This record gives sequence, structure tokens and C-alpha cells, in this order.
Amino acid sequence: MNKLLLPILLASATTIFSCQGKGKPSEPSAKEEKANTDYKPAFAGQTRIKAVKTETPYRVEILTKDLGKPWGIVNLPDGKFLITEKSGFMNVVSSDGKQVSKIGGFPKVDSKGQGGMLDVALDPDFKTNNIIYFCYSEPYEGGNHTAVAKGKLSADMKSISEVKVIFRATPTYDGDKHYGSRLVFDKDENLFVSTGERSDKETRVYAQKTDNYLGKILKITRDGKAVAGNPFIGKGGYKPEIYAFGIRSPQGLALDEKGQLWDIEMGPRGGDEINLIQPGKNYGWGDVTYGIEYSGEKINNGTTQKAGTEQPVYYWDPVVSPSGVTFYTGNIEEWKNNLFIACLSGQHINRIVMKDNKVVGEERLLLDQKERFRDVLNSSDGNLYGITDSGKLYKISKK
Repeated sequence: MNKLLLPILLASATTIFSCQGKGKPSEPSAKEEKANTDYKPAFAGQTRIKAVKTETPYRVEILTKDLGKPWGIVNLPDGKFLITEKSGFMNVVSSDGKQVSKIGGFPKVDSKGQGGMLDVALDPDFKTNNIIYFCYSEPYEGGNHTAVAKGKLSADMKSISEVKVIFRATPTYDGDKHYGSRLVFDKDENLFVSTGERSDKETRVYAQKTDNYLGKILKITRDGKAVAGNPFIGKGGYKPEIYAFGIRSPQGLALDEKGQLWDIEMGPRGGDEINLIQPGKNYGWGDVTYGIEYSGEKINNGTTQKAGTEQPVYYWDPVVSPSGVTFYTGNIEEWKNNLFIACLSGQHINRIVMKDNKVVGEERLLLDQKERFRDVLNSSDGNLYGITDSGKLYKISKK
């Protein structure tokens, strides 16, 4: 049976628990891990790069353990945090983590499986209009889809009003996985949105089709319209909001210091990827992957390269399950412009060192915490923060 539906137009004391000394190793070598396949990378350094170690001593703290099931985190202008909660609301958290207060008034979400209240982004004019944008799994006629909405926070940060859905990633589907949902504003104040292909084999094919919004990177205005200059505007068979396609499960999206867009997405068994997203390109999912089915079967006869598709800049096998990502610009000099990735099954924060858009080093931080990290934040105070599926807020700062 085809399940596709018709498209539609709280506080705890700060705890210092761990310190990293100079040069202390924090990860086993990835080269020692057993891969799921014997596939060969397309170029040297595409996987299993050398391990690096942070030389600068740093401090790790848990600021609160009371976040429920957090998914996305951003800074507010006053240094507080706005953190989404999967069951359908957001929290405002003080900079020290001691005050956690709930924001009400959000639309209903479908929180089963991987769904719920997902990412959040501040309007570029937030300081004057108090408007936020958020992604969530919206229930609709027996199914659901990724929806992007905006609304106005009250002055006391206790409620949201004037909520309006500006975009829906159709077709609607009766599933509970691969919503994507990361939101990133670019320098021109347009919004990048990542969407997953909803996981199941019957929807996987939609990642390669361009008449829908599943398995895509989208670029829309603050009102949810296609941005002038998008690569497929005016082309038959293409939705005008599409910026790139062939995407699987993209829970990480970030802009680097040059304004380049990076997508980090989960693969099947093996094949987690870092992709440099360029307009109009096909990133291959459904046809090309370095992973295999969860059953162990090959995908598309084990095809890892195909004309017309882009290769990942980097991939992992076995997987680390990458989620939220950020480029660091903070107080630790050797981390500047490094990519930090919140990892779920990998239970660590991954540090990626790049040079000329190639990965040259990898470090696995906070492995001793055994936490599923969901998102990371390059904060305005110069520190790195992480949220976990168990409801914790971590702060990583220079000692």
C-alpha cells in the first residue's frame, strides 16, 4: 500500500566534570574500526583521515540536565539560548543554564519517531521584530511532512503569536523518519532548508526526482517563496525552491567563513557524508552511496560513483550518525574555522579540520560522556555548546 498522500499548496547547578589536558588523546583511531564494505574511496583523504589532537587545554561543563528532548539551539542577542524541545515547544535557557523557561503557543507537532519540534533560526531582524523561524513535523490527513513556520515571540519570552506556515515539504507521507529540518540564513537573508527523503524505499526515489521537496536542499525567502536566481527557476519538471537534490537524511547544515554551504547527512549502514553544496548539483542518494542497506544488501549494485552526481568531501564507514553542525570562530585558536559535528550513535562531538575544502584531520571529543549529541552551537560568547538527547547542555571553553 502506498502511504503517500496528495501534496498541499527548569534549572540545575553548573557542574565541572571533565578537563582536557594538553595533547591528551580523545579518540581511538578511526582506521582501527571495521568497515561495513570494501568500497574504495574516490580520492585520497575521502575517509579515515588521520586523527588529530587538540593541544589547547579546555574545560567541559554540564550547565543543565533539564532540557527534556532538545533538538536545535541558537543564541538570543542577550546571550541566552533558545532551544527546541521535540515534543512541541521551546525553552529559553539562561547563559549559565540555571533558568529554563518554557515558551508556549506553538502548533501541534507529530513527535513520534524522529519527528517533533526540530530546528530554529532567528529572523535577521530579530532584535527589532522578535520573529523566529522553526521547522517541525506537521501532522496532516493521516500523514505528516516537514513544515517551516515563523512567529513572533512575546516580550517576556513566554509565548509565540502570529504563527504562519511559510513552506511545506510535500508530498505528505505516513512515516516517522528523515525530516531533515535544519535552517540557516545566508548573508542575503534568504533561508536554506534541508529535507530528508523520509527513509522508506518507496520514498527514496523522490530524492532523485525534482518535482517534489523530499531529499533536497531548498532556498526560500523569509516569506517561503523561491529565491530569485535559484538554479532551477523556469526549468520544466523542477520545483523552483530546489537548490540541490539527491539528499538522504540531512540533520546538519552550516555556512563557513567564505559563505559556502555544507551539508552533513546520515547514510544507511556506512556512508555518512560531508558535502559541499553547490547550486543545481545532484548529491547522488538513491543511486550512489558508500553505505549498504541495514539488511546488508548492496544499494544500486554497490555504485559509489556515477556521472552527473557529486562525491562527498568526506564519508564515514562505520557511521557516526551526524546531526547538528557548526563552524567554530571562538576563543580556542587552533579550532578556528574547524567544523564541529554533533554525533548520535558515535556519542561524541566530531572536530573536522579542513584545508582548501578537503578534510585533513579528525578528532572525537567527549567520548567519555557516552552521550548522543544532537546539536552544537558556536556561541556569541566565544565558547562551544552542545545539547544531547538525554536533555543536557554542555559548555566547552578554553581553560
